[in-house]
Amino acid sequence: MLLAIDTSTTAIGAALHDGTGVVATVVHEDARRHGELLAPGVAEVLERAGVDREELTGIVCGVGPGPFTGLRVGVVTGLVLAHALRLAPPAGVCSLDALAHEVATSGAHLGRLLVATDARRKEVYWAVYDVTPEGARRLDGPGVARAADLPDDVRALPVVGRGAELYAEHLPHRLPDGPRDVDPGVLADLAVRLLNGSHPDAATGLLDPEPLYLRRPDAVAAPGTAMATAARPGTPS
Repeated sequence: MLLAIDTSTTAIGAALHDGTGVVATVVHEDARRHGELLAPGVAEVLERAGVDREELTGIVCGVGPGPFTGLRVGVVTGLVLAHALRLAPPAGVCSLDALAHEVATSGAHLGRLLVATDARRKEVYWAVYDVTPEGARRLDGPGVARAADLPDDVRALPVVGRGAELYAEHLPHRLPDGPRDVDPGVLADLAVRLLNGSHPDAATGLLDPEPLYLRRPDAVAAPGTAMATAARPGTPS
């Protein structure tokens, strides 16, 4: 039984996959409460499926790109659960890949596709895919940029993700009914296909369980702060 979790977007989710299909999914939507909602979400998805956590055989987590704090909550939760249950470290999956995978499995679009999620600071996290009946293979990215600064040929592509809504003037070809946030059930399905080798990116799609940060966090220590504290007169050594 595989547990999948993702905190890379506004959706905070967990899902269970039994090797055949997704058996339960829980999603809460809140851009700022990843730390509060993820653990209860994991407990809820186990309860819905009637599965004890000791029955878990593996964990996969979306590693972003995404907001610094929210992303860290998901990855650390996966690591702690795996350690507590004496499982192998979680497998990481690029969260943008899950959005493209949802398009591929729905059959809504074939050909090149842009995935663009909210990176705040008036920017998007983005990647370009080739969507085929076998799956979505990443061609470029992930990257972070202002939507207006993406190359013209990229901005002209069909696009999914919240970036298409936030910056419609620069990304005008939003795919009707395309996914906005990562669905943990889709992430679980993608992970299973990557693990069993049935996905086009099987050789490269699985990542280490480390947050995929594309820029520095907003909160950093001011230059010289630590040295100034250490050098304060009268401070015991």
